[in-house]
Amino acid sequence: MATATVNSMLLSSENPDALAEWYSAVFDAPVYREMGPYAVLDLDGFFVMFDKRDDVTGPNRDGARSILNLEPDDPAAVAARIDDLGGTWVSPLENRDGHLFATARDPDGNWIQLIRLSDEAEAEMGAPTTPFCGVAVRNIEEAAAFYRDVLGMRVLPTAMGTAWLRIDRRTTVLLYPKPDHVPAQHTVLNLPVADVASAVADLAGKGVDFLRYDGFPQDEHGVMRGRGPDIAWFTDPSGNVVSVLAAGPPPQ
Repeated sequence: MATATVNSMLLSSENPDALAEWYSAVFDAPVYREMGPYAVLDLDGFFVMFDKRDDVTGPNRDGARSILNLEPDDPAAVAARIDDLGGTWVSPLENRDGHLFATARDPDGNWIQLIRLSDEAEAEMGAPTTPFCGVAVRNIEEAAAFYRDVLGMRVLPTAMGTAWLRIDRRTTVLLYPKPDHVPAQHTVLNLPVADVASAVADLAGKGVDFLRYDGFPQDEHGVMRGRGPDIAWFTDPSGNVVSVLAAGPPPQ
């Protein structure tokens, strides 16, 4: 049976560049201008494309007809940036039984909705419907604290004593306890970042020690350059090797 993957959304505007910059400021996300006639905002692998059309003028007067739903890591921070930019609210940020919701208008009158379900609700949804890998850890609580508090990921414990590691909307990893766990000698998880040096400095400030490998051209901070993308390696509390590496260009 044929399937389709949601890839992007097109927002037409009399001033697409200004609209793209507003979204970039609100969601702290990069805008790319190398994709033909469009300015493109990368929201965790979902692309919002901005263009100018002769048949689109003035504000959107029926924003409720189509709403862009977004799940930010920190809805309160996003809401604060909308306020700082003079945004208007259809429904301000509120907590509904542990779930966070808000609906705002962008400068063109399009509606965007911020959604953040509770960890319990996310965990109850069960296994993801896309492929995922599993990573063994010695102690699930210790691993959960590291991935949540040090790496800033969302960790969703399950009733089975495992945990879902929600890295982003496309990537989920299953953490499962294995007391006699022996870590692999290879990297089990690669984390693309915009700036490897900044990511290394941030993690080092949180107490992360970076690995050094004989024969690798690593600098004093553990970053290897000149052999593909910049990259640095460290381990989680169970000895699993994780890397931060320079993110490549957006998909064409």
